[in-house]
Amino acid sequence: MRSEQQLRSFIKVLNTYPGDRPITKFLPDFFKKNKQMGSTDRRSASRLLYNYFRLGRAFSDKTTEQRLFLAEFLCTSAHNAFLQHFRPDLNDKMDLSLHEKLKYAEVNEGLILTDVFPFTSHLSDGIDENQFLSSLFIQPDLFIRVNSAALSNVLKIILESGIEYKQIGDFTIVLPNGTNLGSLFPDSNYSVKPFEVQDLSSQHTLNYFKPKRYEHWWDACAASGGKSLLLFSEQPDIKLVVSDIRESVLDNLDERFIAAGLRNFQKKLIDLTTNPDPELHHYEFDGIILDAPCSGSGTWGRTPEMISQFEEYKIKGFQNLQKTIAGNTIKYLKSGKPLIYITCSVFREENEDIVSFLQSEHGMKLEALELINGYKRKADTMFVARLIKPDNQ
Repeated sequence: MRSEQQLRSFIKVLNTYPGDRPITKFLPDFFKKNKQMGSTDRRSASRLLYNYFRLGRAFSDKTTEQRLFLAEFLCTSAHNAFLQHFRPDLNDKMDLSLHEKLKYAEVNEGLILTDVFPFTSHLSDGIDENQFLSSLFIQPDLFIRVNSAALSNVLKIILESGIEYKQIGDFTIVLPNGTNLGSLFPDSNYSVKPFEVQDLSSQHTLNYFKPKRYEHWWDACAASGGKSLLLFSEQPDIKLVVSDIRESVLDNLDERFIAAGLRNFQKKLIDLTTNPDPELHHYEFDGIILDAPCSGSGTWGRTPEMISQFEEYKIKGFQNLQKTIAGNTIKYLKSGKPLIYITCSVFREENEDIVSFLQSEHGMKLEALELINGYKRKADTMFVARLIKPDNQ
């Protein structure tokens, strides 16, 4: 039967998955090697794999199949033939809300919600533990930040496609996760890209930048360059230095920046765990964005496989890394100017504790901070703080 085949395909995918790389990178390679799987089989296997990992470390006493059926029950909102075949008793309850499903699983299946994410003692202040844990069973939305000049055209194309969408604020559009933007907006049609894919919480950090015209800013851990593009959208006349430890990342920035119309920038390959004087000896910046390397725990709704791969001891390791990197960046900041410290972590040690460290050990003055509770809006959860370097330093 169809459901039996779907289960066999899932087991094959799960047993092949090495557990040391993102699912998004693993699945395309797997499907390329297993071309006998049709598009329906691929979609089913992908959905089941993601749902399975949303259980985190819960139900560890159950078999793989038992865990899968419970994951499908908790993560899916519509009745489906797969669950009807294996667990019709659960499929009969698919109309329940997620809250009701979780309660049912706790009473009847032995679910312990904190087993899903066994790191709750480390959560930052302001996180509602139950809401956050519940959100891990929900796929976050896809968010795009649209260039103002392209807004009407982008909305027209989305409307004509029939895809369900929602507009937040002036330039942010929410789309269903998995929307094929490439087919809607072929790159060849645009000299300047009409939008950037960027999580809602990441976009929100722009409120803390406050750049001024012709200022000289440094995006110290640039990665894919999303924060630099935010900065540029706010102040196109900014002078920008971007750096990262990975040369391949910096190579990819050229194409993305130019497509967005950003051309006035310098790139530097810098390892901020060591003294960056050889690369930055004479530089002084009017602002520094430090989107620090972190656990990424605020994004695990998108990458649920990370919940079961992560080990608690790594939190301290990330904290030590952040302290080192922050200490090595601050000396290039002009007095009276801001350091924007950002993580996509939900852990206190990476968030509030780093702010306290910057205050006590480096004399930085806290101007504002915010835990951006993305789990309430089907987005990532992030942390941002704006700290000012004192005039006497």
